[in-house]
Amino acid sequence: MNTRSVCVVGGGTMGVDIAASFAAFGWRTVIVNPPDPRAATIADRFKAALGRLERNAEFPVVKVETLMEVSWSEIELVIEAIPEDLALKRAIFRELEGLARPDIALCSNSSAIPISEIGRGLDSIHRMVGTHYFMPAHLVPGVEVVCSEYTDHAVADRVAEILAGVGKVAIRVKKDLPGFLVNRLQHAVSREAMKLIDRGIATPADIDAAVRFGFGFRYLAAGPCMQRDHAGLDVHLAAGNSIYPDLCNDSMPSQTLRDLVDAGAVGMKAGRGFYEWTPEKMVKERERYETLLAAASALMAREIADKAG
Repeated sequence: MNTRSVCVVGGGTMGVDIAASFAAFGWRTVIVNPPDPRAATIADRFKAALGRLERNAEFPVVKVETLMEVSWSEIELVIEAIPEDLALKRAIFRELEGLARPDIALCSNSSAIPISEIGRGLDSIHRMVGTHYFMPAHLVPGVEVVCSEYTDHAVADRVAEILAGVGKVAIRVKKDLPGFLVNRLQHAVSREAMKLIDRGIATPADIDAAVRFGFGFRYLAAGPCMQRDHAGLDVHLAAGNSIYPDLCNDSMPSQTLRDLVDAGAVGMKAGRGFYEWTPEKMVKERERYETLLAAASALMAREIADKAG
């Protein structure tokens, strides 16, 4: 196709950053968002995301309030990025299947709701794919491409190809099980981390240091399977025999986590969580966080390009 335009439904943090990641590679971007307070800041946030990528947009972001205002004949891909509300998502996709061209993929950035549930009862379920981005979406290269049992895999292949063309690494997930792939791995680590805090083995700061400067540091170069090949599978097997019986296998989140949430200490947005947050500390932390992620993305640019090729 000559026209390369993407429609992002939802102008929150994720939606704007997703749009910026396409605009950085020359795509026209349309963001659909009702006239709420965040709509007024879309253009500024879009510009800030591009600034972090050190890119300029060839085309300005187009903001519309309803799906009916989109020039659907020009749209090559749709990505929904609205709040995690199943009824609302179903309503959006019910409208989309009557508006979007029948040859394009309809994608959801849902982080938890299976694409099969969102598409249940819709005629377009075969072209619905999960495209799960990770915050900040313009900086993190990986995007999960999640299929349901109804998804046409040729559609998922096209979505993965499009993502590769805008500098992303498509992480293929063959079944839309709860948490998909990345969140399952992340929560497995988190469960053990929270249990170690419960048991008084380590502080949150030590847990963070263990991941960032210990095994997590190596993950930039090699994931858990590749790293085991480096170290030796026999070594991993022996260590597993010793460690696995003592690992946390709780079916519910930790008491530490529950206590913090019950106390309203839910993180930066509340001013406290595992750490205390003043407005000044939050600004400084977010700057540090995004600067490091941008540097890591630049460091891996060649490998990302090789995967795309």
